[in-house]
Amino acid sequence: MNPCPGKTVTQETHAPAAKPTVAFAHLGCEKNRVDTEHMLGLLAEAGYGVSADESDATLVVVNTCSFIQEAREESVRTLVELAEQGKELIIAGCLAQHFQEELLESLPEAKAIVGTGDYQHIVSVLERVEAGERVNQVSANPTFVGDEHLPRYRTTSEAVAYLKVAEGCDYRCAFCIIPHLRGDQRSRPIESIVAEAKQLATQGVRELVLISQITTNYGLDLAGKPQLAELLRALGEVEIPWIRVHYAYPTGLTEAVLTAYREVANVLPYLDLPLQHSHPEVLRAMNRPWQADVTGGVLRRIREQLPESVLRTTFIVGFPGETEEHFQHLLDFVTEQQFDHVGVFTFSPEEGTPAADLPDQVPAEVAAERKDRLMALQQPIAAARNAAWVGRIVDVLIEQENPSSGEMLGRCARFAPEVDGEVRVHPGEGGLCAAPGTMVPVRITAADTYDLIGEVVGAKAMVAEAVDVRRLGA
Repeated sequence: MNPCPGKTVTQETHAPAAKPTVAFAHLGCEKNRVDTEHMLGLLAEAGYGVSADESDATLVVVNTCSFIQEAREESVRTLVELAEQGKELIIAGCLAQHFQEELLESLPEAKAIVGTGDYQHIVSVLERVEAGERVNQVSANPTFVGDEHLPRYRTTSEAVAYLKVAEGCDYRCAFCIIPHLRGDQRSRPIESIVAEAKQLATQGVRELVLISQITTNYGLDLAGKPQLAELLRALGEVEIPWIRVHYAYPTGLTEAVLTAYREVANVLPYLDLPLQHSHPEVLRAMNRPWQADVTGGVLRRIREQLPESVLRTTFIVGFPGETEEHFQHLLDFVTEQQFDHVGVFTFSPEEGTPAADLPDQVPAEVAAERKDRLMALQQPIAAARNAAWVGRIVDVLIEQENPSSGEMLGRCARFAPEVDGEVRVHPGEGGLCAAPGTMVPVRITAADTYDLIGEVVGAKAMVAEAVDVRRLGA
């Protein structure tokens, strides 16, 4: 790997002879990804070779996820497979925070565990492991949050970066183990976030995704009130064309925040609202009673103030006590709201959360059937939302190209990286193309349920569209 900040992890570079190469396996969410990138940066700065290919090293750092049962199973499966290959393991992240000494006892190949608030110690942990020690570096109460001074080695494309604005969570939703794994909310100062954003801009980043557990609560722990509006306005001065906010809880979408979305030119009107359900009784059981009274009104205000807004949400079906009536309420809600993108999870009982012990657990097969029904309902809605973009000229961030066919893959503002669709882009008139990492105007020519199709256009087409818009407005 090249230890230069901002470069994608692709290959190993040779470290000084005294320092071995360490391989990395990354699992879980984008918040976890940022932690991985900091560990990579710290080790590279200390002179270690780092690689994304486990065959390059005998020691592998596995940054694990423990959010739901499926994620835990993937993490454990990865650990066991690497152990069977004869690898020595450093287990980092949420699984380490969750199970701690149990992992060391269960896996002789595990040489260290590193908690979610301790990844900044990765160099000293590795040094202790090299000295023959078996290390438990897990703080009972995570308090650390990285900043712009912590070395970072990005694993995304040069054009896209995630920026963690806060760590942890103060909410106590009945189904969620995150506060137990990552601690209470701790926000970074605005100046720190802007400084890192400027660093990323100099590295060629074209899209910056702001992440935390509840981004609309950003700054509450620092100032006694949320400061997302102030943060967005400060980031408006950074030369990055797209700034996308993930995880906008409805209570935090105040008039000031929506006004900032509208007035700050590089803040995309894309709102990821993890609503989880619609029925007041289910929300109360989820320990989200505050949500039921605000969701409908917030969605109306968003559409009034941000008519170009793109709305994404996630729901949990099969939560303990969810009846067919509750589920029908959710179906009706999704039909009414016409979300652009919807993700659906079946309830997973997590040990250590109140929901795991609730009565009236919904059978797994019923939850799975409800998930299928909800996704079937959403698919034509998503297709219609996509179809409304046919004929428009939009900016597309090109991420891949196929030299043999000339087709390019990218995303427009309505698609977040990893979780939404793509734009399949064909060369325009005269063979107009674009390289990965560039942003180009594309006329949308077709749509399907999840993706868009278009062609690159030049200035002539953009002028013609502007003239047509002015005529229609006259």
